[in-house]
Amino acid sequence: MSLLKVSVLSVSGLTLWLAPPFIFSRKIPLHNFMQGIALLSGFACCFEARRSALKVAKEEEFEAMKARAIDADVVDEIAVSSYVAEQERRNEAEQILNPVEHLERSLALASDEGEHSEHSGSEQLAEPSVNAENERAERILELKAKGWGKLKIINEIWGLTRGGGAKYKAAEAEYHRVIDGGEKDE
Repeated sequence: MSLLKVSVLSVSGLTLWLAPPFIFSRKIPLHNFMQGIALLSGFACCFEARRSALKVAKEEEFEAMKARAIDADVVDEIAVSSYVAEQERRNEAEQILNPVEHLERSLALASDEGEHSEHSGSEQLAEPSVNAENERAERILELKAKGWGKLKIINEIWGLTRGGGAKYKAAEAEYHRVIDGGEKDE
């Protein structure tokens, strides 16, 4: 409708501007007055046509901008949903893999504990590999250097609390052996 309005106003403005000199005589004052009114009407029609054309152009530009914004929003939404879906797939894969790893670790620990529980506490302390003994001795000396007491160190390393049990006595004996050996080295 706006395009039709612009076209009609443009044609009528052009007609009102060009027609009066050919239709009206310049010698009659009423014709001169009518010619002036026709020219003014022609200019008014042309200005209205220009204003309508600019309005139509702005509306088209706004609609195009709106369409681009909607397209960009759709593309962004698709990208976000793809990213979220990928993250969910990764999390699901990790959850699928992690329980297996946790299960394997717990089974390995359970089998290790089962083997070690067959031995008595003193045998358990006497049999660890040399590497584990060295690591334990380093950890004991490190904690002692930090100012930790005997009870705290035994609780940290062996997970035992003070008591008269065989395991605690074996841990205490190893603690004294490491501390006495560490003082002799210094």
